[in-house]
Amino acid sequence: MTDKVPLNENTRFTVLRLLQSNPQMTQRELAQALGVSLGKTNYCLKALLDKGLLKVHNFHSSQRKLAYAYLLAPSGIAEKAALTGRFLQRKMDEFGALRAEIESLQSEAEISLAAVQAKRGNP
Repeated sequence: MTDKVPLNENTRFTVLRLLQSNPQMTQRELAQALGVSLGKTNYCLKALLDKGLLKVHNFHSSQRKLAYAYLLAPSGIAEKAALTGRFLQRKMDEFGALRAEIESLQSEAEISLAAVQAKRGNP
């Protein structure tokens, strides 16, 4: 069932990252952090559980009758490490492209300003 639509790599990375730092996060809290519906969050968690990247543990809490802890399985830890490397590389590539675009826009702005000043007779 969860193999119909593969999870986006950024979504997998974000879910694994959030759950590694807070395994007792509820599905509702996770949905809010991801900015997606509770149904999509449940779908994501099931897909990660089916792939063996997460383990779920039930525990009793005084505030909630039954709660779950989502723990990264060893394969989940390895997957998160690989996703982190690819995520970092994408962000570095985006940063380089943005820097080049900013430099190009600054040059265009300086040239346009110089042209306007030259027409007005201002050096």
